[in-house]
Amino acid sequence: MSVQKSERRLRIRRSIRNKISGTATKPRLSVFRSNKAIYAQLIDDQAGRTLVYVASPSLENGAGSKIEISATVGSTLAAKAQELGITEVVFDRSGYLYHGRVKSLAEGARNGGLKF
Repeated sequence: MSVQKSERRLRIRRSIRNKISGTATKPRLSVFRSNKAIYAQLIDDQAGRTLVYVASPSLENGAGSKIEISATVGSTLAAKAQELGITEVVFDRSGYLYHGRVKSLAEGARNGGLKF
């Protein structure tokens, strides 16, 4: 029996979310990747609120490849988190492979000063 690609990702996503959770001092960095854009947010799961949100369509300089834009999203997210005093996060790749745009976003966030 074959499993659809989206069902497989959701199963992996649920498995990841059972293991990790974000707090106010160490929020969860959640990634969503669509065909055209990439979105990242820092979430405090205990309070149930989003602390910081960055999306690739909201960035003014959208020139470059999708991987370059993902790195920019990661560094922008890190800069906004630094303003709030957040230095450590828990990375939630949402069932996506740690490859390509997801990896680029993570490396951009690390280069921006976040630790995970």
